[in-house]
Amino acid sequence: MIELSDPRTFPDPSTAPAAAAHVHALATASLGAGAQGEADARDLEIDAALARLIEAGDGDALAAMLASAPSVAVHRHVWRSLARRLAKPVDVETGVGVALFALPVVLVTGRPAGATGPRLPGVLHDTGELGAHLRAHGALGGSQVFALANALVAAIGIDARALPGLVAASRLGSSEDTFAPIALPKAPMDVPEGEAAHLRFVVGSALAAPGFDLGRNAGKTAWMRPFALSLGRQLAVPGVSVLALPRPPQPLPAALASGRAAQRDVSAQLFASNAVRQLRASVGEPAAVISSHRAADAPGGGELRLSLSSPFEPRDAYGFRCPVYPWERVVDVATMLVELLHDCRVTDVRAVAGVHADRDALTGGPLLFKPETIPPSFPVTIH
Repeated sequence: MIELSDPRTFPDPSTAPAAAAHVHALATASLGAGAQGEADARDLEIDAALARLIEAGDGDALAAMLASAPSVAVHRHVWRSLARRLAKPVDVETGVGVALFALPVVLVTGRPAGATGPRLPGVLHDTGELGAHLRAHGALGGSQVFALANALVAAIGIDARALPGLVAASRLGSSEDTFAPIALPKAPMDVPEGEAAHLRFVVGSALAAPGFDLGRNAGKTAWMRPFALSLGRQLAVPGVSVLALPRPPQPLPAALASGRAAQRDVSAQLFASNAVRQLRASVGEPAAVISSHRAADAPGGGELRLSLSSPFEPRDAYGFRCPVYPWERVVDVATMLVELLHDCRVTDVRAVAGVHADRDALTGGPLLFKPETIPPSFPVTIH
């Protein structure tokens, strides 16, 4: 296991709004409960508090509850509770309700240098074709009655602040005869030179009875290839290659979390494969250094960094800024980087203890370590 310090700063518990602090205390009590019954009781209270905010349409309070969470454990617990809440049909008075879901999609684009910078459209021209792939393979937890919005949605469109409005919109179509997709803002994508990983969501709503389980068929993957090919065709523009990498349908909070992690992981893969290839072609085998850094523009004020370099090119290093999201443990993200490097057959992988500055004092650029520049006072783990 790779050990790295956590570079993030979590809010002081005393600064949380009263309603948020109450839920944080319930989460702490649930996590520390000595008996399952006690934990379940606290979780029911959390669920009720989240339901009240959703019913009141108070997305700002939901967002503040997550933003003010004092630790990874509390943030993760509240986030999971919110995902469970959104997984349930929202109106079960008649025995049928509407469950919102989203498919995270990482879109890997490629554009040659010098080519005009096009935009990928944010509109899906044939949601029926996409839905047919999901139905054919039973990808929606057994539900056959669902509708996909015709917009590719950015992360902000399904974050905590947006959730109450989405739930309210989903209730407008609650029967099989009138079922319709909810309206969502489209999010076109600018395509930079080279390769890049973009994150978008295909959002839908499913007609479901109580007990509906969106993850019932999560292990089935036969739908992914035809869905990805259909989506890639609908987004095709001249001069740009597009590879769609969809993830299974999930409740909106869970989809947001897994989508952001997937985009980060794919971006790391693109960086590592390109940097390793260039180093091997020019100066030989690379060495990797993973370190923790404060960074005001990173989630939680801190991030991990991966540096790839060679002793035969002492002035240069390739660097990747790796975000660590509030619900994630640093060790899990660091392990992802180590496993990626092993897949790239990089054998010299080092981890630097401590939390380091954002900028290099000499160059003013992002601080990146190479094996020969690691401060001697910091222990180094070699894998």
